[in-house]
Amino acid sequence: MKIISICPSNTELLTYLQLEHQLIAIDDFSDWPSSIQHLPRLGPDLSINMDLLESMEPELVIASLSVPGMEKNIEELERRKIPHLVLNPNSLQEIADDLRILGKACGVLEHAEIRAAEFESFVSSMKKIGESCEIKPSLYWEWWPNPIFTPGGINWLTEVSEIAGGVNLFADVELASVQTEWNDVLKRNPDYAFLAWVGVQHHRIKPGHLLKRPGASEMTAIKLDRLHVMEEWLYCRPSPRLLEGALKLATLIHPIEYESLALPEWIIEK
Repeated sequence: MKIISICPSNTELLTYLQLEHQLIAIDDFSDWPSSIQHLPRLGPDLSINMDLLESMEPELVIASLSVPGMEKNIEELERRKIPHLVLNPNSLQEIADDLRILGKACGVLEHAEIRAAEFESFVSSMKKIGESCEIKPSLYWEWWPNPIFTPGGINWLTEVSEIAGGVNLFADVELASVQTEWNDVLKRNPDYAFLAWVGVQHHRIKPGHLLKRPGASEMTAIKLDRLHVMEEWLYCRPSPRLLEGALKLATLIHPIEYESLALPEWIIEK
C-alpha cells in the first residue's frame, strides 16, 4: 500500500506497526525514525503541498486532528477525493485504539492488536506504581510561552502525569489545551515545571524565558530547582513514544519507586 503521513505522530504509529516501508512521503516535521528521512517532504503539517501529494497517487493518507489547524488539510483531501484516515486521540487509550484502527486499515490488524495490548499493559504497570506513590507532586507543563498554553484535563499529558506518580497542574480544566495567564500558574504554585514547546527544537527552549517572569523565583518548582526542559517528541505527540517520556518523567520525580520498571523493547528499538 502506498501510504502518506502528514503529521509526526501518525508517522510514529505507522512505524510501531512496522509499516514505515510502505510510506512514500511525509510532512516536514516527521523526524523519526531515521530510516525514512530520505522520503519526499510535503511541507509543514499545517501547510501540506496538496498538489504534490495528489500527484503521488497515495492509496491512503493518514491525517490527525490532534494537530490544531489540520482541518484545512482534511477538507482538501475530501474535496480531491483522496483516500484518507483521520485520527484524533486525546488519551492513552485512544492511542491504543488508533493502533488498532490503523492496523485494520492497512491490513495488519493481528500485529496491531499485539502492539496495542502491549501498550495498554505497560500503561497499566505504570499506573499501579503511580497510585502507590504517597506523595504526588503537581506538574506544570508549558506547551507554548506567549500566550501560555498548557494541557488540560482532556489530554494525554494528564494521564502521563498520573501514571508517573504526579498530577497535571491544570487537570481540573476540562479542555485538551488551555490558554492561561502566568498569574494563574503562580497561584497554583506547581512542584515541578516542564517546558516542552511544540515545534521548537530542544536546544532552542530557554528556561530563562520562564525565570524572567514576575514572581517566578517564588514558585516552589523554582525554589527547589525543579525546572526542566523536556523533549517535545516524547510528550507532545500522541504515539507510543509517550511511554518513553512517561517513564523518564516517573524516574525523575519518583526514582526509587520506578527503578525496576523497563520499557518494552519495541518502544525504543528503532
